[in-house]
Amino acid sequence: MSDLERRLKADVAGEVEFDDYTRHLFSRDASMYAITPLGVVFPRDADDVAAAVAAAAEHGVPVVPRGAGTSLAGQTVGPGIVLDMSRHLHRIVELDPEARTARVQPGVVQDQLNRAAAPHGLMFGPDTSTSNRATLGGMIGNNSAGSGSVRHGMTIDHVRELDVVLSDASTARFGPVDDEQRQRRAAGSTLEARLYRELPRIVAEDADAISRGFPEFWRRAGGYRLDRLAEPTPFDLAEFVVGSEGTLVVATGALVNLVPKPRTTVIAVGHFTSTQAAIAATDDALSCDPSGVELMDRTILDLSRQRIEYASLGTILEGDPDALLFVSFTGDDEDELVGRLRRLTARWRKHGHGYHTLEAVTPQQQSALLKVRKSSLGLLMAAGEGTRRPLAFVEDTAVDPKHLPEYTAKFAQILDRHDMKAGFYGHCSVGCLHIRPFVDLARPGEVEKMRAVAEEVKSLVTEYGGVNSSEHGDGLARSEFNRELFGEELYAAMCRVKRLFDPAGTLNPGKIVEAPPMTEHLRDAEQPVPGPFRTRLSFDVVGGMRGAADRCMNIGLCRKSSSGVMCPSYMATTKEEDATRGRANALVKALSEPDPKRALGDERLHEVLDLCLMCKACKSECPLGVDMAKLKSETLSHHHDEHGVPLRSRVFGSIRALNRLGAATAPLSNLPGRIPLLRKLMRRALGITEHRPLPRFERRHLGSWFRGRRVRERAPRGPILFLADSFTTYTEPAIGRAAVELLERAGYEVRLVDEGCCGRSSLSKGLVDDAKAKARDLVSRLAGSDAPIVGCEPSCVLTLRGETLSLLPDDPAARDVAGRVRQIEEVLSEAIDAGDLELSEDTWPARRRVLFHGHCHQKAEVGTAATVGLLRRIPQAAVEEVDAGCCGMAGSFGFEAEHYEMSMTVGSDRLFPAVRAEPATTIIAATGVSCRQQIAHGTPREAHHPLELLHASLKR
Repeated sequence: MSDLERRLKADVAGEVEFDDYTRHLFSRDASMYAITPLGVVFPRDADDVAAAVAAAAEHGVPVVPRGAGTSLAGQTVGPGIVLDMSRHLHRIVELDPEARTARVQPGVVQDQLNRAAAPHGLMFGPDTSTSNRATLGGMIGNNSAGSGSVRHGMTIDHVRELDVVLSDASTARFGPVDDEQRQRRAAGSTLEARLYRELPRIVAEDADAISRGFPEFWRRAGGYRLDRLAEPTPFDLAEFVVGSEGTLVVATGALVNLVPKPRTTVIAVGHFTSTQAAIAATDDALSCDPSGVELMDRTILDLSRQRIEYASLGTILEGDPDALLFVSFTGDDEDELVGRLRRLTARWRKHGHGYHTLEAVTPQQQSALLKVRKSSLGLLMAAGEGTRRPLAFVEDTAVDPKHLPEYTAKFAQILDRHDMKAGFYGHCSVGCLHIRPFVDLARPGEVEKMRAVAEEVKSLVTEYGGVNSSEHGDGLARSEFNRELFGEELYAAMCRVKRLFDPAGTLNPGKIVEAPPMTEHLRDAEQPVPGPFRTRLSFDVVGGMRGAADRCMNIGLCRKSSSGVMCPSYMATTKEEDATRGRANALVKALSEPDPKRALGDERLHEVLDLCLMCKACKSECPLGVDMAKLKSETLSHHHDEHGVPLRSRVFGSIRALNRLGAATAPLSNLPGRIPLLRKLMRRALGITEHRPLPRFERRHLGSWFRGRRVRERAPRGPILFLADSFTTYTEPAIGRAAVELLERAGYEVRLVDEGCCGRSSLSKGLVDDAKAKARDLVSRLAGSDAPIVGCEPSCVLTLRGETLSLLPDDPAARDVAGRVRQIEEVLSEAIDAGDLELSEDTWPARRRVLFHGHCHQKAEVGTAATVGLLRRIPQAAVEEVDAGCCGMAGSFGFEAEHYEMSMTVGSDRLFPAVRAEPATTIIAATGVSCRQQIAHGTPREAHHPLELLHASLKR
């Protein structure tokens, strides 16, 4: 342990981590840069921050403050000590609706603040597309803005006070002061006093440079804001340090303004045949007083169509537009807003702008539109392949909107000259387009080409009086150009500011002033060449398994905590290593070692992956499609190679054989679930928690019932294969019976496939070779027919469509089987709609509410629309899908003693409260066996499979 690490652990109450994996996780943000720090500190309060700064300064080591790590220009990577302000410092200290203010810690997420302010009709003004993970501290560091900045300005316009730690570890509270207060604070020898004395001198001595050096356009997020100090307003250091990227102070708290939240939003979505045509329509949009005008080009539209989560967008667009322009109108009077929307539609029609305008007035009409618009960055990042990525090095320029058409035309010409493709999206209302050229920094000559484009764009933006950094800051990508952009005198004044605040260069050096060239510390250009390595699963991407992990570009959507499924363990712990991003980066490190196979057996890596529930939400919710469940299966297999296979993993991997044995010996096999002493022995021998009820085995299982039942003679729809999974067969056969009877009533000849296993349980334990053998056996049983394949348990049925193809990539029978898999809900819905499956109006005497929770794998692979649609076909059923993530059970995860508490914490996030809030008359439905077990244990309410409810509704 180094002296610095020892000192930090003695002085800081929060965690201090210097291990190689933690350092690697914090070496990257959402930019194209990577710098490995010495260590990471997770402060619990402002005293911890001060202690860390003091220790670092004494050891001559830099400090890098960091929020969500979603910075796009490299602001939050650097040598020295990273301060992760997000893990613990995320409390809303006070919210004052009357004063319209909130006092927050720097780790508070923007959506978190907005949820707290919403009951008072308030919100935080700057509206970033990353609002579900962007921290207020990060927004203050970057001077963030967003789609609503034409109405609400930038973060700098909403900060009233800042609590800060200065470079000498002293603390201060900044805010507006009059001249008398300023002079009083200037007295003394403290660093704070020197700031109040010296800054006015810098402003006075460089007044001419300040008045001439800043760009004309108002939307600025670069340099130090000496122009604000020069204004004839109260002297305000809080406002001044906004946008300083942690180079002047470390913010530990803030008092921010809140603004009235509009009660109504209406949106016009113009459809255009080209990006330039959409940009040309901006003037008409601005003449109607919108709250935002957003562009989305074909690149992003095409990417959205490839993802389940955004598929609904395609159903509401007209034709095949090359670009969309989203024009939002917000306020309290819907009639007045609709009037403005119609006025815009008429203007566009009159001036020949676009070929169609979609008018989205209700939240239902808007939801798909807004989801895709907010995800533009992630969707664009997903278009990369291998190390060819859309990079953020010229994506933050802004010019007056009146210049936007000609500016973007010249921008496109620069890209064409350099043979670069780019995606266009952003805020036309304020002249800010996020243009990201695709670059492969690992190829010879690409770094030089990137720099040439950056220099040409810098000159172009200056030609139009615009800004090089308009909301994403300078960081490592743009700071190098500040001397030229601001001029020698103003840049020298900024250097004086940095030396005044931070004489020893402790706080985030190399950003804004005295920066290295933009081509240093590039992530892809500096990656080591890994050693040779063969995987058991097939990874069909450039770079194999490492390429699959390295698709992560750290945009941090897996850090969201209030919606969707990804990432359940991060939602519970708020630890970087428990997010998909953290795990992916850890795997990149391991797979970049000279001996990747041995590195995959590392116990620290195993610890990072341990809490991954393998819910597969990242496969669909991560815009880059990082499939952590698959990556974890492969990693576990190599961990077993190094350390052997634990007995518990073998037991759970053989769940079908175990369940078959349990059914054959029932009711004796159900005794361990009832006898405390036997449960304790199970914990000691296998690590299975005694707190959770065990499944009950049924002696008359589905297979025995099926072979003894009376067969329906008429089957006009032909044969269908029913996959009898390990749970529907042996522990919940009533669900299987309901499914078979529904299919037969619908007109199918049901052929039960109750021998063989899909291999899902083996995969979850890293027993990939065993899973491969099981997959091959099951495929052979299902092959040789053209009949569709259905089942009740989503994880088992969908394994045939997904993992089986990775296990047997060269097997044509596996591809045939995957192509025949259908959701049973789709099949039954078709039969209902055709009149072949009749439902009774008398199932329930009155309208009944059904609360439905979908299985994670179902959400990831196919979505839940088919199940919800089937439930809504039941007469008198009022169906609502619960807005909850993973139930927390995740197959065997919730049975494992060391994971039991985490399992219950995940379930308690949104699922348990939603179920408990329902009256006793509400019917709870869930497709997954794990989900039903978890709901019963955690609420306790009985959850039914949707097919049970449908079966009960059959007309007799």
